[in-house]
Amino acid sequence: MTKFQFVNQSDFYRGKVRDVYFFNKYMAVIATDRISAFDHILPKDIPYKGQVLNMIAAHFLDASREIVPNWLISTPHPNVSIGYVCEPIRLEMVVRGYMAGHAWRTYNNGERVLCGVDMPDGLKESDRFPNPMITPATKAEEGHDEDISETDILSQGIVTQDIWDQLKKYSLALFELGTKMAAERGLILVDTKYEFGIKDGQIYLIDEIHTPDSSRYYYLEGYEDRQANGEKQKQLSKEFVREWLMENGFQGKEGQTMPPMPSEFIEHVSSRYVQLYELLLAKIFKPYQIDNRELVTLISNEIRNL
Repeated sequence: MTKFQFVNQSDFYRGKVRDVYFFNKYMAVIATDRISAFDHILPKDIPYKGQVLNMIAAHFLDASREIVPNWLISTPHPNVSIGYVCEPIRLEMVVRGYMAGHAWRTYNNGERVLCGVDMPDGLKESDRFPNPMITPATKAEEGHDEDISETDILSQGIVTQDIWDQLKKYSLALFELGTKMAAERGLILVDTKYEFGIKDGQIYLIDEIHTPDSSRYYYLEGYEDRQANGEKQKQLSKEFVREWLMENGFQGKEGQTMPPMPSEFIEHVSSRYVQLYELLLAKIFKPYQIDNRELVTLISNEIRNL
């Protein structure tokens, strides 16, 4: 957690896992080691999680600039990103390539429509969809994001038809790129979410992409055999944290108490984040200790030079 005060700072926002400092048309985002699930911040930090998220996101943002412009300008520190302020579009563009997570829980309850999109009969958990499907959600200021259909997005005027068509095009192209880059590293991009904003009348990709907090990955090797044998897929994502919470009686519902996090579990979560970093980026993770004075200096110099 940080709380600095910079020269020319215009605003400050503390998100679930990020601290955001605004400088009029620019912003400095510090990725902390906080972790959230079911719209609740867990009671203990996960060592190096912020560094992992920040560097993976920067890697994929840089790789996707030919598809869509994005908010990122620089990463002067492993935990810090500097970028443009955009007006957020209040939608999460969730792209699903496989039957997993929320889609599987919905399907397993007997439903065959998610966000207005039909899901074919006869699928089992972790099966691949015939084509990637977009299941958007409203982006809530507070509380839970809510599933929404394309019809409702347009009827409520959340975006125009032209913008919606462009968001779909960008999201599917980004998912195709992420799928290709994951396969090169022996992984399957199962599902993910993208967020967009408007800057100078143009759509920009914002926030993070293809990180373990926003995406789910399976191991490519052995996937077909595990599916054929009815086995659970090996995955790298934050889903196992949600599963641990559910096993301990917590889903963020009223009256439920957050379970204590044993040190062994915290170490396990940290190691899973580091493992995904090394797989996706094909480099050894070098942990970097956060020094607040260094952060202030780096951010101040970066903003001053823009």
